[in-house]
Amino acid sequence: MPTRRPKQHVDLDAYFARIGYDGPRNATLEVLQRLHALHPANIPFEAIDVFNDKPISIAPEKIDQKLIHDGRGGYCFEHNSLFGRVLRSLGFEVEGLAGRVLWGFGDADMPRPRCHMANRVMIDGDAWLADVGLGGCVPTAPLMLDVATPQVTPHDTYRVLKGAHSYRVEMERGGVWKAVHEIDYAPVADIDYEVMNWYASDHPESGFCKTLMVARSAPFARFTLLNNRLTIRLVSGEEEQHTLSVGDISQTLRDIFGIEPDPRWQGTFARMIKHSHG
Repeated sequence: MPTRRPKQHVDLDAYFARIGYDGPRNATLEVLQRLHALHPANIPFEAIDVFNDKPISIAPEKIDQKLIHDGRGGYCFEHNSLFGRVLRSLGFEVEGLAGRVLWGFGDADMPRPRCHMANRVMIDGDAWLADVGLGGCVPTAPLMLDVATPQVTPHDTYRVLKGAHSYRVEMERGGVWKAVHEIDYAPVADIDYEVMNWYASDHPESGFCKTLMVARSAPFARFTLLNNRLTIRLVSGEEEQHTLSVGDISQTLRDIFGIEPDPRWQGTFARMIKHSHG
């Protein structure tokens, strides 16, 4: 049974304006697919506040102010909390899940901490993974669970492998299947996300405290900023990389990710680049 949560209001008109959606407001697969594509295209993944030593609040009103009204982005707990509340407001049956991000990590880095949020959505008896908070490898369509065959999305092809206790999501790149994350079956209570979020935004070993991470998946390309390296990957598979100066970072945040840079971030960006140069 879905975990019961108090009804949490979300301003659907403002959210739909933010992502550019003007379609039906009913709980169908077609609506879920459209929202799942528009959300990561228009609300960037970013943990700039964490990188600047500012802890993240995942109170619904704080998330909505930041992601909907202030033109900012967020990371998984912010994105998938907002997306889950939007879906519930439309009448979808939604459960919050948790798992471990594997993308970009090797065997020596295992096990990864269990601090990623995703949503499971039930439609006509079928279970779908709705995860709009996964940075540069975010699926731009919901993934059907309990089906092992490859699933093509607007940007990449994924598959979901069912294990004893979790779903393992993999993405195909260059003919090789690479692990994205493992998502546990059991629904998660909101208080558990509070604990996970504390680790992600406050613990000195959290990757978000060490690395500037920003991403956006536009219809024609994925854009990923890791520290001062910008990667642009077209849907055709072509890829280019750019090394940015402090001024370039601010301009890139504004032009590509739609984030108005705070002048107070400049010092942190400058120290990051100086450190990267040894």
